Amino acid sequence: MSVQDSYDDLQQSYGRCLVRKGFIERFYEIFMASHPDVAPLFERTDFQKQRLALRRGISVAIFHAAGSAVVRRTCEEMADAHCRRGRTPVAPGLYPYWINSLLLAVREYDDQADEALLGRWRTAMQSVTGMFGARY
Repeated sequence: MSVQDSYDDLQQSYGRCLVRKGFIERFYEIFMASHPDVAPLFERTDFQKQRLALRRGISVAIFHAAGSAVVRRTCEEMADAHCRRGRTPVAPGLYPYWINSLLLAVREYDDQADEALLGRWRTAMQSVTGMFGARY
């Protein structure tokens, strides 16, 4: 019998990132510069709302990767918002840039982030972005 990974280490890492001012803003700086198709997606974005949505979305993504049924509906709603016909469509090909940008920001903001932890971040975030891509 396998025990579901709770990703508590990611929750702790994420907490360390958020304690340091500017984590979410730094993520967006990195992400916007990561691919020419990214910045246009945010042309009409209210970044105050977007930062709050991302802050929550990362927590939801960690819980999703851990197999939590509590966040299933929230994940489906986020996927629907980013699908081809959603209010903010995101092509699946951009998700690797999102993940890489997040990992770069985590590396900068979590002084305990080593390669093993960053690998776990990648695995967890691929779980949710894979679901988003499948619903595109």
